[in-house]
Amino acid sequence: MSRLLRVLVIEDNALIASLLAEAVEDLGHIVCAIAVTETEAVAQALTYQPDLMIVDAGLADGSGISAVETILRTHFVPHLYVTGSGREVKALHPDAVILEKPFFVPELVRAIERALLVSAPTI
Repeated sequence: MSRLLRVLVIEDNALIASLLAEAVEDLGHIVCAIAVTETEAVAQALTYQPDLMIVDAGLADGSGISAVETILRTHFVPHLYVTGSGREVKALHPDAVILEKPFFVPELVRAIERALLVSAPTI
């Protein structure tokens, strides 16, 4: 991973969001925004045009999965889901890149690399 990425973190737990942001920045990337709701995630993605989204699948206000589906209708953004249980994500999106909580930074790095290899679907 040699290029600088602008990353949108979508996470409603402040501690986890802060730890994710710190890990992303320690990897040499920029966190362009942290969104805590589905609505905010969609708005931030449109505003900041991130290179990557790290998304909590379940948000207290809305759904990270629904936020990604809405964002992808506008344009493709590489993304990975961070969740305590990937079953729901896998059921809806079998090819999704999923990082199970808890995780270590090397696992985050591998998940980011996998997410960046996923191409925009052809229509």
